[in-house]
Amino acid sequence: MVDTTLYAAFLVAAFALCITPGPDMMFIVAIGGRGGPFTGVMAALGVACAMLVHTVAAAFGLSALFLALPTLYHVLRWVGAAYLSYLAVKAFRDRSLPGEDEADGEPGAVRRRAFWRGAVTNLLNPKVILFNVSFLPQFVDPGLGHVAVQFLVLGVTIVVMGFAVDGTIGLLAGRLSVVLRRSHRVARGLNIFSGTVFAGLAVRLAAAPK
Repeated sequence: MVDTTLYAAFLVAAFALCITPGPDMMFIVAIGGRGGPFTGVMAALGVACAMLVHTVAAAFGLSALFLALPTLYHVLRWVGAAYLSYLAVKAFRDRSLPGEDEADGEPGAVRRRAFWRGAVTNLLNPKVILFNVSFLPQFVDPGLGHVAVQFLVLGVTIVVMGFAVDGTIGLLAGRLSVVLRRSHRVARGLNIFSGTVFAGLAVRLAAAPK
């Protein structure tokens, strides 16, 4: 279904992209740093699931709507920036210790929130949609047919690779937060770091080129 030479080149390019620090990785570090190791992994899983949705949309041409309707792109961009700003405010106001929610009471609810925050943040980023539209076609050979299937194979590959990298990053960030859990000063610093990351991502998304 895919050209093996193109697929090999895709694996190299995809791995380079996955290990390069970017908005999703910083978001996962911030979530893991505040919530603990499993929370970081769940945030990475949420991002991965959202990436899969983007891949399916690109495979069936739905992402082309954002190229044809610039207004829709900008609406999504501002909604995403507003959501990240909301997360930033919550982080700045948070006085709990890192990983405290995982240790107390309802770890399942905390992890579900982390999953949905990762998914929503990624889904509301129109730059991810444009990435799929511009990056994946470079490794698709129309001559082989089944273009949608080729898109899906490439998309699933980068989703799995990305989750492996981001999940590890989220786990490590959470482990560090557990080590530092008993220090209120460090805990406050981590919350401020998380809020700064969220605020920075919001500004980055809102200031994206028109």
